[in-house]
Amino acid sequence: MRLFHVSEEPGIALFSPRSAKPGGPGEGRALVWAIDEARLPNYLLPRDCPRVTWHWRETSAKADQAAFFSSPSTTHAIAIERGWFRRCAETTLYIYEFQPDGFALFDEIAGYYVSETEQKPTRRQVVCDVFAALIERGVELRVIDDLWPLCAKIQASSLGWSMIRMANARKEPC
Repeated sequence: MRLFHVSEEPGIALFSPRSAKPGGPGEGRALVWAIDEARLPNYLLPRDCPRVTWHWRETSAKADQAAFFSSPSTTHAIAIERGWFRRCAETTLYIYEFQPDGFALFDEIAGYYVSETEQKPTRRQVVCDVFAALIERGVELRVIDDLWPLCAKIQASSLGWSMIRMANARKEPC
């Protein structure tokens, strides 16, 4: 298993546990967060960029595959708002990799792992073109005006999903 942390900060030598935000996952605990390789693409965008992400699971209905993916071979998709396109295109990201020792599974569908101890990355990769990085990983990218209708449809589907930074989305849910 491979674990990662994606940041816009280029020189993180040591990750120290940080208190989770009130009302969010891990509330009340100081944690180092990591993501597994399968869900890494969900984080290959600027941190504050709102996004709807979805992926195929063994328990997903074939009808949802047809409804939410442009191709039968596509298994992961991400939608961002049109207003974030330029920022995404201009952002450089840094993917830090960790040894999985010391991390525990926090959320299987989201691919979250956490550690309560300091973690030193074993490797750092620079991503200068986030769109190319997503496409190289077989992710379908959609650029749309309003994430909220898609958000509601994906949540009602049998797909695995993650809605990230939706507080930054352009419109409030209907």
